[in-house]
Amino acid sequence: MDGEGKLTRRRRPLVGLLAAELVSLTGSRMSMVALPWFTLVSTGSASRTGLVAFAETLPYVLVCALGGPLIDRIGARRASILADLGSGVAVAAVPLLHLAGGLHFGTLVALVAVAGLLRAFGDNAKRVIFPETVEAAGMQMTRATSVHDGLQRLATLLGAPLAGVLIAVLDAPTVLLVDAATFVAGAGLLALAVPGRRRSPDAEPAVDAPEESYLAALRVGLHYLRREPLIHGIVLLLFVTNLADAAYSGIIAPVWATEVVRSSVALGLLTATFATGAVLGNVVFTVVAPKVPRHAVFAVGFLIAGAPRFVALAFLDPLWAVYLVSFAAGVSIAAINPILGAVSYERIPAPLRARVLGLTQAAAWAGIPLGGLLGGLAVTGLGLTGAAVAFGAAYLAVTLLPFVMPVWRELDRPPPATAEDRDEPSVEDSDVPSVEDSDEPSQPRPALAGPAGPVRRTSGPASDPGT
Repeated sequence: MDGEGKLTRRRRPLVGLLAAELVSLTGSRMSMVALPWFTLVSTGSASRTGLVAFAETLPYVLVCALGGPLIDRIGARRASILADLGSGVAVAAVPLLHLAGGLHFGTLVALVAVAGLLRAFGDNAKRVIFPETVEAAGMQMTRATSVHDGLQRLATLLGAPLAGVLIAVLDAPTVLLVDAATFVAGAGLLALAVPGRRRSPDAEPAVDAPEESYLAALRVGLHYLRREPLIHGIVLLLFVTNLADAAYSGIIAPVWATEVVRSSVALGLLTATFATGAVLGNVVFTVVAPKVPRHAVFAVGFLIAGAPRFVALAFLDPLWAVYLVSFAAGVSIAAINPILGAVSYERIPAPLRARVLGLTQAAAWAGIPLGGLLGGLAVTGLGLTGAAVAFGAAYLAVTLLPFVMPVWRELDRPPPATAEDRDEPSVEDSDVPSVEDSDEPSQPRPALAGPAGPVRRTSGPASDPGT
């Protein structure tokens, strides 16, 4: 019993962290339905709804790319708790001001932007805490990340349909208050379960890396990216699909639910059917992954998961048909993140992963804030059908590239072990400083599209459409 008690104590921080994320992510998935619905109903404008989506995601993307040093200075645990508490205040202010009659559109945009900024700090800080708690728990990392990804899917399955029901029974402002409460609950769970790190009295104070080190590291990453055409293709593909996905989930689907179906429940079920398919698809792909060709699974999966969803909202009348397309898209997308993650880790040298993955992730996510903005403008100018067709056509164009461009065949080819095998200069032989020349330490980052994420509270993983 003593051994079991020690194991339980060791795993308590990990259980607490996962519980905190499940609570906050469930609330987040609810707000993914409630916030666009609230904006559409209160303003009656698709373009303003797109502007709100843009205001939320742009600060998130910028902080994800640039906020790491500040998290290091504050401490990941403290940054996560403070950011979640601040996010709860910012989100709660929206319905409270609305109920008080003092919520102007400019105030709404500002509050959403603050919430997106704080959310990014909180999510990034949790990504720092996660591997530390897994190691302390003595749990295998692969199993831990699988549990983490499963909880994210579960949060979508629970949060989205629950939001649709609560909006129908109560209203969107109430759902936003629930989201704010989940931030506070998540911060409390993390504070209670995850212990703070005690600082040694004689430890040297942290010193910020000089600006030259950051620029040198950035230059090394850019130099690597210039000679990797497959990574170029991945970034282009994710930029366009993320942009279209943001328009779909933030504007097109809510407008379809409000104007065509006239039901918030329909919007929640649309997300839930996709998430259900993704969960089942993940189970299947986990079993067959070593036996199937990456290129074929990736190309066919992305093709099925993308454009058909837009066509369904534009032209299909029966709800069961729309939900069937959404479910099939979820099943088809399940293999995309694992393949992108494996390829990124295999092809990008370990000493360069921090800077290269940071650059590629930021470039791929840059389409997300643009998607909400352009989606609102497209629906206003072209109507729902025209906007769905336009974004669906863009999705189709980029997801056809893996079929016609030979570079994508490299998904099935193991990368050479060394730079010499590729007849390319190594980092040490290049005209830019090496990792050892930089004062900035190299730290591994998640794969390009992330095994579970990124763990963001907006529209899900970078390559998961419609979530």
